[in-house]
Amino acid sequence: MSSALPTASPPPESVCLLRLSALGDCMNVVPVVRSMQASWPEMKLTWLIGAAAMPLLGDLPGVDFVVYDKRSGRRGRRALAATLHERRFGALCFMHAGMRANLVSRAVPAGRRIGFNRERSRDLHGLFVNERIAAPAGRHVLDGFFGFAEHLGLRERRLDWTLPVCDEDRRAVDALLDNEQKPVLAICARSSNPNRDWLADRYAAVADFAQQTLNCAVVLVGSPEASHRQMADAIKGHMTTQAHDLVGRTSLKQLYELLRRVQVLVVPDSGPAHFANAGQAAVIGLYACSESARSGPYNSLRWCVDRFDQAARALRGKSARELPWGAKLEKPGVMAMIETEHVLARLEAWHEEHHHSGA
Repeated sequence: MSSALPTASPPPESVCLLRLSALGDCMNVVPVVRSMQASWPEMKLTWLIGAAAMPLLGDLPGVDFVVYDKRSGRRGRRALAATLHERRFGALCFMHAGMRANLVSRAVPAGRRIGFNRERSRDLHGLFVNERIAAPAGRHVLDGFFGFAEHLGLRERRLDWTLPVCDEDRRAVDALLDNEQKPVLAICARSSNPNRDWLADRYAAVADFAQQTLNCAVVLVGSPEASHRQMADAIKGHMTTQAHDLVGRTSLKQLYELLRRVQVLVVPDSGPAHFANAGQAAVIGLYACSESARSGPYNSLRWCVDRFDQAARALRGKSARELPWGAKLEKPGVMAMIETEHVLARLEAWHEEHHHSGA
């Protein structure tokens, strides 16, 4: 296997990026794509992506998307191999460490197969690559993704998460926000793992404080899934004020557009935390099961509430930095380590900065 140092040769004419999921991780591939397009406008980019991410990312300009549905199993991998059979990529950037992704990667015809450095590898990832990126200087997943482009010779990063949004979706969000003149605080309370979710009564306390003390409008957002509906109802049941309940009323693209416009977002470790990177929102990310320095909203790390170190010491008897990179502590009750006061302190700090800036 070759050295992790970036190649000095010209970048390949065509590159396949393999990142199937999750939404937040896929969103953090977007700045890498934008940077590669700016530095190498003639490069042909193909992204092998999971079906669930396509409604959000599938119209990213200048990218040829090839979709793999994880539910299709072996049949889907055979179909994928047939689709890619006549193509030949200068390099595969294998940006997804996982057993399913390993099997999917075998369908990609590329001589150069670039993978993560050893610290970020797992599930036999190293057996499916023949080059590795250098160990990233930063801990964030985005630093790792940029490592692939930098291995190919990229010198300038563009932190650009913007996605195309059609006029119809813009108008839908206009209608939902209804010309709101107050600063808007959005709460997207559910993640893909209940153990990463904060408590409904604490969200309610934050929502009441935002309205009564900071004169914000509060909107609840989320998908149409039953768990999102149940959480929203629980939050409203604990509130003494009223929130605008938009849960289940947006598509993925509309949710992206809405979160791009709000001033503050309170959210656990989940995909929507990264949607707001495209706008100016302060994202108060709630992290105890995972480390915000690794997976938090890149532009808002200073606003995050992080109790991962406390959780690591309580559950593993080690500091967060003594655990392997990527470690998670998704256990019941861990998120209760984040007290309401921790979040209110971040919200007050945002309000003070917002007020003095005249925003």
